[in-house]
Amino acid sequence: MQSAQTFEKRITKTLHLDYLLFLPQEYGQDPAKRWPLILFLHGAGERGNNLNKVKKHGIPKIVETKPDFPFITVSPQCPEESWWPMELESLVALLDDVTTRYAVDPKRIYLTGLSMGGYGTWHLALLLPERFAAIVPICGGLHGPARLVEKLKHLPIWVFHGAQDRIVPLEESTRLVEVLRNCGGNVRLTIYPDAGHDAWTRTYENPELYEWLLAHSRK
Repeated sequence: MQSAQTFEKRITKTLHLDYLLFLPQEYGQDPAKRWPLILFLHGAGERGNNLNKVKKHGIPKIVETKPDFPFITVSPQCPEESWWPMELESLVALLDDVTTRYAVDPKRIYLTGLSMGGYGTWHLALLLPERFAAIVPICGGLHGPARLVEKLKHLPIWVFHGAQDRIVPLEESTRLVEVLRNCGGNVRLTIYPDAGHDAWTRTYENPELYEWLLAHSRK
């Protein structure tokens, strides 16, 4: 005999992520000022428990030499045996904590990542489509049907990929961009014809990227 039942159980969970925090050199001089924030997700090679590894590429590398970088930046480190799509709950909790503790402009929160972090960018954006003002996935993709990204059609997205990438094929990005374009999404695609997997170095060194980010604010 089959009957309808209900299961309910309260659990307590501890979330943990180590991260690098960068505050612009003028942070705090004007107590009323709210700052834009970039959440950066590194690639698989920077996993572990040594935060210095996170400085190898991308935003954490850039801010080491640019004290006037005009964003608060948060660069968490993924645990060794995990990957970003498995850490979404921790990323949400980290973002909530940082935006509460620091002078963050909630309308100008941006998300970007490379390789494994590019996958994390797509997945986290799908979980929180109303949280970010713009996202920048670099040589990433999505584990799931491409049509899922229709949920992001109102979010400004700039995708980067190397045409010669042998680790994450270019098609991982183009299939998502195609879906977004077909549903009227606000998406840009930059393909580096000569680049392999490293589509991030020239991207993060390009001032146009940061001008583009700052041009977007959530309504």
